[in-house]
Amino acid sequence: MNEKYVPSEVEAAAQAHWRSTDAYRVSEDASRAKFYACSMLPYPSGKLHMGHVRNYTINDMLARQLRMKGMNVLMPMGWDAFGLPAENAAIKNKVPPAKWTYDNIAHMKEQMQAMGLAIDWSREVATCDPKYYKWNQWLFLKMLEAGICERRTQIVNWDPVDMTVLANEQVIDGHGWRSGAPVEKREIPGYYLNIVKYAEELLSAVTNPEDPEYLSGWPERVRLMQENWIGKSEGVRFAFPHTIHDDTGALIGDGKLYVFTTRADTIMGVTFCAVAPEHPLATHAAKGNPALDAFIAAAKAGGTTEAELATREKEGLPTGLMVIHPLTGAQIPVWVGNYVLMSYGDGAVMGVPAHDERDFAFARKYGLEIKQVVSVNGETFSTDAWQEWYGDKQRGVCIESGALDGFGMKEAVSRVAELLSAANLGEKKTTWRLRDWGVSRQRYWGTPIPIIHCDDCGVVPVPEKDLPVVLPEDLIPDGSGNPLNKHAAFLNVGCPKCGKPAKRETDTMDTFVDSSWYFMRYCDPTNDDRMVAGGTDYWMPMDQYIGGIEHAILHLLYARFWTKVMRDLKLVKFSEPFKNLLTQGMVLKGAFFHKPEDAGKNYYWEHDLDIERDAHGNVVSAKLKDGTPVSYEMTTMSKSKNNGVDPQALIDRYGADTARLFVMFASPPEQTLEWNDSGVEGAHRFLKRVWAFGVKHGEAVKAAADGVAGLELSAPAKALRREVHVLLKQVTYDYERMQYNTVVSGAMKLLNALEGFAMDGGAGSAAVLREGFSVLLRALYPACPHITQGLWTDLGYAATGKQLLDAGWPAVDESALVQDEIELVLQVLGKTRGSVLVPASADKAAIEAIAVASPEAVRWMEGKPARKVVVVPGRLVNIVV
Repeated sequence: MNEKYVPSEVEAAAQAHWRSTDAYRVSEDASRAKFYACSMLPYPSGKLHMGHVRNYTINDMLARQLRMKGMNVLMPMGWDAFGLPAENAAIKNKVPPAKWTYDNIAHMKEQMQAMGLAIDWSREVATCDPKYYKWNQWLFLKMLEAGICERRTQIVNWDPVDMTVLANEQVIDGHGWRSGAPVEKREIPGYYLNIVKYAEELLSAVTNPEDPEYLSGWPERVRLMQENWIGKSEGVRFAFPHTIHDDTGALIGDGKLYVFTTRADTIMGVTFCAVAPEHPLATHAAKGNPALDAFIAAAKAGGTTEAELATREKEGLPTGLMVIHPLTGAQIPVWVGNYVLMSYGDGAVMGVPAHDERDFAFARKYGLEIKQVVSVNGETFSTDAWQEWYGDKQRGVCIESGALDGFGMKEAVSRVAELLSAANLGEKKTTWRLRDWGVSRQRYWGTPIPIIHCDDCGVVPVPEKDLPVVLPEDLIPDGSGNPLNKHAAFLNVGCPKCGKPAKRETDTMDTFVDSSWYFMRYCDPTNDDRMVAGGTDYWMPMDQYIGGIEHAILHLLYARFWTKVMRDLKLVKFSEPFKNLLTQGMVLKGAFFHKPEDAGKNYYWEHDLDIERDAHGNVVSAKLKDGTPVSYEMTTMSKSKNNGVDPQALIDRYGADTARLFVMFASPPEQTLEWNDSGVEGAHRFLKRVWAFGVKHGEAVKAAADGVAGLELSAPAKALRREVHVLLKQVTYDYERMQYNTVVSGAMKLLNALEGFAMDGGAGSAAVLREGFSVLLRALYPACPHITQGLWTDLGYAATGKQLLDAGWPAVDESALVQDEIELVLQVLGKTRGSVLVPASADKAAIEAIAVASPEAVRWMEGKPARKVVVVPGRLVNIVV
């Protein structure tokens, strides 16, 4: 055994042992309780970051500890390998995305293995592998057959120079991020999955505790985020009639402008309607109106997400068109609003400025009428500034609304629905913020959509026997559109129906498709005949899912939807994929920056600065080499902020166990972690102490009895054994609630107790030390598997026939917690004068006698008799003289 702790040697030996024994391969075993613990699969960007280290160490600690408790534990890993970053890297480096992706996977896998993670690599999947994405295509076709998938048109961002569709985040101030060309909105065909069909079920599981599928093991804030995204709204959909004709003389929209509102009680306060720039009425009005045409073009150039609309200044132009109020017959002007989305609802909204804050601001900006039709407790209404009570849904009563006057919101909405229904102009309806999932992407590096286009037969699904449609991996995007459109070997194909020349679909699938079911494929990774099979029946649903809060909405929602579709297609027997969810906190680190006037922040690496710190290592001031002062902030660790920490450099310097220990000790898993270099040093010093203790007491530990049964224990040995089992009880509890920072704290306390124990040379003393160190190694092992594996082997614990990973979780010996004696604080006249030891079974009279006779009491009583003795059981005894 090396006298000095050398992490590289210890970790190499441990990992070699695990590889030689294939220690982490698992299989289905009906005789044992299963536990499936999984981290969200990473994108193969090329390097692990500290967020990865934290996420995977959380998972690893859970998996290792549960395996010690005898459970059959699965911890797999894979790669979310398709996507736009690989295409961007390909354009920049002039290499195929496939090569860039596979090289990154190889490097990141090496980094994970260096961390010592208990991953069953036999189950590894990469979503760019045809053996994986074949099943994306297969299920797509099954959904097409079932009517869950359908082809529709979609509005996209089109870069006319690069000839490609851009994601919303690639549109910067209305221009393409690469070409700088003004982005156009184009309506093109694509495929949509009907997730809205499942909206009620998806919502119930995050809102209704009575639902058998209620996700009680998820954080409340994630359930709330999902609830808000699904966005159930109950209201009225109705039409404003009109007589506006198109160029052919036909009524546009059959003479009806439809809107949806949850506030039908305010219908008498409508003073305008606003339509989306893409609405047919807007297109019609723009003909012959250059100003309106230019406004619509500018509005279309903006983003299409709700987040972008929320921050965009609300602007509009009148169309000159009028629609008819369905209840009053009044003429209502139609405006085009840049804040109205064509993809939401009917692409039109009713404007009620008096009772909607956005409409209020819009009406004031453009001088539109503001008509109060709801009153709250006689409050005085003014158009000067918005007041919160204007939008009060609960206390409002209708006024200036004819037959609705005096009605509250609920009864007014019902009455409006009745009136509109009678006029055949509207009805009550439930709508959803959730929109059907558009899965078509006009990009190369993704799962090919298995469709063939034939001039005679139309849209033809690829026959199942011809799956997978394999994506060519040797193409290099150049920014001039999807290279599949120019690749004849892929593009040209015979029609499966008629045999005539046809063209393959060149759109690929949204990468959220890849990540919506990979966790099931881990269970049956090599099955070429079925998407999922017996492994999924055994392992799913997943017992613990771990990942970042940034995936709390779309990824989790799509995975839930995908699972329900698979259930309905009789592929799986469960409805929800993840029983429990942990969203780990972000990793933060101090960053140094300088912000010139009228410019953004410029960030600097620490080694490029002159930094003054106080005695505790806190930053007092920092300057550039030229003396320019820079500021300091605690922010998310990031390469762009020059404050990242390379996990590999940390492992090379301190070892993987130190990196793992620090990220677990510094903060509870679900909270943010503030990086601290001195904390890393502290974690390393602790591990050196653990190793040094093993070296110092190694011979005694190896020679000691395995257990204390039949051995006589001294009082100090009993005290140590009690402290060990008290700490073990707390550590076990902390493992159960996944509070791994206090687990590490408990391990540190165990070492302190062991170091403070003075051996007396007896067999009982040695046995207690051996047992105590065994508890420490097992408690620390899930966090620091290499050093504990090395010490377990070197000190002879493995001679019992069990390697550490299967050694069994130590059981708390309740008898060790029973004290023969307890220490009580001794007080004389209320002042603390020392302490006394009394038998744990002593009654009040015996305690009084021991206390009065103690040397400390005799000294401070000064020969006076005790008039009264007060005993507080388990705490103190007070002598009154």
